[in-house]
Amino acid sequence: MADMAWNAIVAVERKLKPRDAVRCPLPQFAAWLAPWMLLFAVGLYAGFLCLRDGLYHTNMDNRFVFGLWIFLDLAIIAFGGGAFFSGFLLYILRRRELGAIIRSAVLTGFLCYAGALLVLMLDVGQPLRAWFTFWHPNTHSMLTEVTFCISCYLLVLAIEYLPTILKNRQLRRIPQALVFGWELHRMMPVLAIVGAFLSFFHQGSLGGLYGVLRGRPFAFREGFAIWPATFFLFILSAIAVGPSFLIVVTRVVEFITRRKHAGGDVYRVLGRISGILLIVYVLAKSVDTIVWLNSTSPQSGFRAWEYYAWEPFGTWILFLEIAGLGLLPAIFLLYFSRTRPERLFVPALAACAGVALNRYVQTIQTQALSTLPFDQFVTYSPSWQEVAAFLGVIAFAVIVYSASYRYLNLFARSH
Repeated sequence: MADMAWNAIVAVERKLKPRDAVRCPLPQFAAWLAPWMLLFAVGLYAGFLCLRDGLYHTNMDNRFVFGLWIFLDLAIIAFGGGAFFSGFLLYILRRRELGAIIRSAVLTGFLCYAGALLVLMLDVGQPLRAWFTFWHPNTHSMLTEVTFCISCYLLVLAIEYLPTILKNRQLRRIPQALVFGWELHRMMPVLAIVGAFLSFFHQGSLGGLYGVLRGRPFAFREGFAIWPATFFLFILSAIAVGPSFLIVVTRVVEFITRRKHAGGDVYRVLGRISGILLIVYVLAKSVDTIVWLNSTSPQSGFRAWEYYAWEPFGTWILFLEIAGLGLLPAIFLLYFSRTRPERLFVPALAACAGVALNRYVQTIQTQALSTLPFDQFVTYSPSWQEVAAFLGVIAFAVIVYSASYRYLNLFARSH
């Protein structure tokens, strides 16, 4: 009886897989998913505790109102910028080389933004009141615009991902699904423009939030017109690191599946664009840092060196962010994109780490440092519930991506 049930499952699973696509046996796929399912279950339990009992399960308090969740939330949202930027390059600027990975890019962006909203739901602590943001918006808060844009862009990504689902060979037998998928495909240039618009502004507003914190002199920045400098720095960093994150994801998928999914021309385009934009970002960041060191910080009553007198936030972290994980990866991205595109993985990963470090500095270091001369340095370490909940979100993304890779055509060359 068990053999009959297993054979039936295998038969159904074989029909769902793309025709002529090489995939691993079902037992091997199940073994791959098993640890991720376990991690997802632990994350669900940790999230349930936080939603049932409140945020006292976390180590956040009145001083550390942002913790691990928001830091990683800002990082994965920046990584998700590769979806809107690659769509803009493909459908608007006609960079046809990116057609090989556009479906994977859309799914990656969708998972990044879905994971961000899941983390935000936990961080708010009262998901039943999440609709207050839309029904009673605070029109004076940048977070209101961020909430609207992230929600709308997640919907745009879901619509962009829908044609990939409708191309499953079982769904293609339904005429209505075939026609609907074709009509959605024709809308892609419009969706690319809308996605770029939404992502542009919410990426900037996330950075602008820190730039207007006058009570946090480490993060406060002067700006242009109504926007602080961090508004533009967050936009530049997101569009610079987005292509690098696509390189990292594609190379990891190729390593795990032992198959080539993108040609060297794809990596050359992504590496060159990411390298150029990363240099622009590093230059802008350097100018912003110099202005802050010599003007903004002294005007707030603090000498800049005082911010780096507390361990572990020494001046090394500033140089690591700008030079070690900013300028150097940009140089290697440009060099390898011309000579050895297969070696772009390490500099692309370093670029992603640099932007993640920037989000860490903006979130954690900003709150740890004193805001008044007589304030004390405050330390923070996440609780196991915070770590488990976020790892559960990562596991969810891996599970969805793995299932999509197995049953859909995420890469043009894999069919």
